[in-house]
Amino acid sequence: MQLKDPVSVLKGVGPKKQAALKRLGIETIGDFLMFFPREYQDRRSICPISQLKQEQPVRVRAEVELVVKDPYRRGRRQNLRLLVKDPTGKLEIVFFQAGYLADSFKIGTVYDFYGKPTVNRGRMQMLHPDFSKQEQGESSGILPVYPLAAGLTQKEMRGWQKTALSAAGEIGEYLPADLVSRNRLCSLEYAIANVHFPEDRKPLLQGKYRLIFDELLALQTGLLAAKNASSSGKKGIVFSPGEKAEAYIMGLGYQLTSAQKRVTEEILSDLSSGNVMNRLVQGDVGSGKTVVAEIALYKAVKSGFQGVMMAPTEILAKQHYSGLSKSFASHGIKVGLLTGSMGSKEKRETLRELAEGRIQILVGTHAIIQPDVVFHKLGLVVTDEQHRFGVNQRTALSEKGENPHVLVMTATPIPRTLAVILYGDLDISIIDELPPGRQKITTRAIDQSQRNACYDFVEKELQKGRQAYVVAPLIDESETLDVKSAEELYQELSGRFKGVQTALLHGAMKQQEKDGIMERFYNNEIQVLVSTVVIEVGINVPNATVMVIENAERFGLAQLHQLRGRVGRGSHRSYCVLISHNPSEIAQQRAQIMAESQDGFYIAEQDLKLRGPGEIFGTRQHGVPDLLLADLAKHIKILNDVKQEAQRITEEDPLLESETYSGLRRRVIKLFGEDFSLRL
Repeated sequence: MQLKDPVSVLKGVGPKKQAALKRLGIETIGDFLMFFPREYQDRRSICPISQLKQEQPVRVRAEVELVVKDPYRRGRRQNLRLLVKDPTGKLEIVFFQAGYLADSFKIGTVYDFYGKPTVNRGRMQMLHPDFSKQEQGESSGILPVYPLAAGLTQKEMRGWQKTALSAAGEIGEYLPADLVSRNRLCSLEYAIANVHFPEDRKPLLQGKYRLIFDELLALQTGLLAAKNASSSGKKGIVFSPGEKAEAYIMGLGYQLTSAQKRVTEEILSDLSSGNVMNRLVQGDVGSGKTVVAEIALYKAVKSGFQGVMMAPTEILAKQHYSGLSKSFASHGIKVGLLTGSMGSKEKRETLRELAEGRIQILVGTHAIIQPDVVFHKLGLVVTDEQHRFGVNQRTALSEKGENPHVLVMTATPIPRTLAVILYGDLDISIIDELPPGRQKITTRAIDQSQRNACYDFVEKELQKGRQAYVVAPLIDESETLDVKSAEELYQELSGRFKGVQTALLHGAMKQQEKDGIMERFYNNEIQVLVSTVVIEVGINVPNATVMVIENAERFGLAQLHQLRGRVGRGSHRSYCVLISHNPSEIAQQRAQIMAESQDGFYIAEQDLKLRGPGEIFGTRQHGVPDLLLADLAKHIKILNDVKQEAQRITEEDPLLESETYSGLRRRVIKLFGEDFSLRL
């Protein structure tokens, strides 16, 4: 049996089973070996019935004393109850709608049962346990529990996995012996065997450590190699040292914060270094990232080059265009706009002026990366909310020039512990200070009993001439979830708020329709905007002073913080109200953190602790692949060890071109797949 063999070589895998396995991403024997258990059942010891504890899964060995089918039927199905005993006591076993199992049990015979005991009406029960005759089948040992698809059972998965393990030796070692020894790693064959079928806790931990180390090493080495590839052999544009940015900074009319000054110096140093800049500016909502980008664009234009800024939506692009046009007017710099909704005549004129160099800074949406967009001399690329763009879009924009500098910005809070991982191919600058005078948003968490009082307060703000956002987690009313839908809220609030214009906005609308609604809200033609999280990253509406979030328990901390950042952008006092309908303990913790802090980085760190990175953001949208076993939150210590090895490897072999690291190179490419922008 070989790693490349299809799963159909396994006994019992016919077309239906093969299709079910494919739904789990398992098509070959190699896929099977890398499909890991989600948990384990420790069935090594037998628990006496007298020592059973609620909700603690255990193995019980007991004799069947009574087998009873309930007299009540549901169709052809009946509940089955067993009374079993051991020398210490008795236990009731219940199988709902499974009367057909009665023939599987014989009175007086001893069986092993594995499950979670519960107490019902004073009686200890075990519902739907796994079972087998004493010392038969899978009654003992540490058993893996795999994710399943319809049509598959744990017994089948375990059997096939044991057969597939015969091919584990084919994987072989791909890391240098000194690296394996230095990090005290077990062999890959040993790791895979013991992650699937461990004999004890120690071999399981050794195996998991090796596989987690491998995953994180491929991730870190891949990101560092990508960073090396992006600058390898590429001579960066050197912006004129004689053209100072001070003239622009002095004309701002306000002082930069110390954080803005620090980040500006880092960027200006990159622009004169002779290397291609690839820098991320990460800053909380309202921290002043845009002005830092303006300084870099000013430097580019005054050095004889063009600049471009790409935004994720048309309305945000128009807002940037408006702001940049005002900022650069007094400096004689012409700013152009390019969006998908422009008329053909206007677009032709913009493209002509851009190609001739008369437009020095272009602002737009993804329309900028179309083939007919040609720059005269592009020197700087800026992308706003960069996680909204795929790697290919960012690369396509950079290819409009000859090795232009790249500056990417995001207001999405990423925990400091993860930023280096998620943006490993970029140098990172963090603006961790808000400008003086930035409004603190009063945040309050309430339950449904206070909901009417909340909307009475919203009405008072509307009477003052202010505007409000109301956010719901779903578009349409759900039949299964107790949540307020955006459609339901829109209908309710349209009738409640008299004399004001209410509108509905959600992601299923066409972009042109969404942009039109946002523009009307910006112009105060709409006073109440009922929306889904589509407004999480939106435009600056200084007159909006209230953010109401329905079913706040269904949002993560980082997302709640982003939504709150839509208000508090003007001179008026602003408010955020979190309405929870069925708050869990975690939801209550989130609400408390939101009420106590407005620091996006602190909030993101807390979100990471509460939920882990997989739930905070889909790693794919950040250009980082999914991980099988590694958890960026839990495995920070391993990650730090891995970072040292990855740096050592890429210093020795920046692009993983040597035979020594050929196996690691293959793993990097497999891990990143099509998302790996620079294709080692």
